[in-house]
Parts: sequence; structure tokens; C-alpha cells
Amino acid sequence: MSTLTKPDFHTVVAERHSVRAYDPTVKIPREEMEEILKEASLAPSSSNLQPWRFLVIDKPELLEKLHPIANNQAHVLQASAVIAVLGDMKWYEKGEKIYTMSQEAGYMTEEVKQRFIYTAENIYAGMDKDVKESIVDVDAGLISMQLMLVARARGYDTVPMGGYDKEKFVEAFQIPSQYRSVMLIAIGKAASPARPTVRLPLEDIAFWNEMN
Repeated sequence: MSTLTKPDFHTVVAERHSVRAYDPTVKIPREEMEEILKEASLAPSSSNLQPWRFLVIDKPELLEKLHPIANNQAHVLQASAVIAVLGDMKWYEKGEKIYTMSQEAGYMTEEVKQRFIYTAENIYAGMDKDVKESIVDVDAGLISMQLMLVARARGYDTVPMGGYDKEKFVEAFQIPSQYRSVMLIAIGKAASPARPTVRLPLEDIAFWNEMN
């Protein structure tokens, strides 16, 4: 999709819906899927350590394998791909690479780089397991939302899925133990419009200065 035909941000937000019926004849080219993932990876993360990892499942036989694990949801078989969003529980080990890249790009000094590396290797690494899982889950959620908006901007549709057997998924797809399965996202072209939904009024969800 060219820059001239991309919808504005407000249109993207308004038109993003969870779609559960896809046109199985539409396949997203590998090059475009890579662009979607690259744009999604511009999402924020704790100390820019980017703990997210993706397993893109687009082979028909593997989607068939995933289908029962994902509670036989039809869109698993119809979508162009299902993206497994994973959290790397040793994400802080990428700190030196990330901060060296930032320093070489002129975004931080050598002194700041070393301070960030120390934080990654000594503070994040020493956190309790539940704290690490919380950080990974939050950051994976941020990139998942960004991925769904990027997809909509390119004319594709998505649906996030938490309704699957994570243990069976990890086993069936031989996910290494350092990766935490966070969610699945089906992506493709809608075969029919999403079911309309409503949102709570703002007064039910937003408070100013104190909760009441």
C-alpha cells in the first residue's frame, strides 16, 4: 500500500475490529509480513529491551496442526497466517547488542550505554520470575496492539486469541523453554464484516485526580 493511499490514524483506530472470518485465498507476501513486523516492533518496551519474539505460522499443514490447539476456531484455518507472540524470558541478554546499536547510531554516549547494559545484566536479570513475566506480558501486549493497527493500515484484519492451550502449543511447536507464549494473532483479509461492538462510556472508565 503506497503512502498516498494509507488511511489516517483515526480511521485505522475506528476500523480495527476483531475479525473471525477470513478469505482463505488471500495470502500476505513474506516481504509485506516482514514490513508489518518491522513497523510493529517500533512499539515501546521497558528500557527498549524489546522482549517480544514472533513465530509466524503460514504453512497450511501447520495451521491444521494449530487448529485443535486453538479450540478449533475456524479463522485459524482461514487466515493468511497466525502470529504467535512470545516473550523471551532472557530478553535482557540482548541489552549489549541493543545499546551498542544505539551508541553507534549516535543516540547515546558510551557512558550511558554502559549504564544501560549494567541495568540489563544486573537488575533485570536478577528480578523474580513473576516480575519478569509481568514485564514481558506488558511489552508483548504493547507490540501486539501496534501490530494489529499496522495490519489495519495496510488493509488487513486481525483477531487476538488467548483461547488456546498454551502448554500444547509450546509442545507441538517445540518452543524453547526460555520463551513465554503470550497470545496468538490471526491476520488476513476479512471475508465478512466484524460483528459491531460497543464500549463503556468514558465516565465508567476514566477518573480525574482521584478514584470515585
